[in-house]
Amino acid sequence: MNKPNSQIGFDFDEKLIGYIKDYKRVFDFACIDHRGAPEHPARTCTLEKSAGAICWGAAYCVRGGPEKEKLAMEYLERRECEYDSKTLVEFYTETATFEPVLTGVIVFTSTPDKESNKYYLGPAPQEEMAMQIATASGPCGNNREYLFKLEKAMHDIVIK
Repeated sequence: MNKPNSQIGFDFDEKLIGYIKDYKRVFDFACIDHRGAPEHPARTCTLEKSAGAICWGAAYCVRGGPEKEKLAMEYLERRECEYDSKTLVEFYTETATFEPVLTGVIVFTSTPDKESNKYYLGPAPQEEMAMQIATASGPCGNNREYLFKLEKAMHDIVIK
């Protein structure tokens, strides 16, 4: 069993590297309580539906009964509180491309509509997004650190 760490934050039994289909990662989401502030939101990633796309990442399997699962979900719901939807997806690995290795995987998603979702920023010119990421900061650190940690996580997935 893996113990909580600063990156994951909950006990998990297995980590799988793989991807989901028909989604892409986009920097269209505002974070005002971790890496930004209400007056200067950070830009963080959300998943956006995109036919034919694949989005690589990790799935964390939590086994061991309802209490352990509840603790993990409570932690994730606090951490991902700005996302307004939970979506169930199928998860594939490099060796299992035709049949999912996991079904019913929960991903936190954001409604891509500025009127119904106050945290949805939408697309912006690259220079504007770069300036926002370069200057936003919040209680958990600055937005640049988020970007660099995401880049490292994606690099580590490719290495494995």
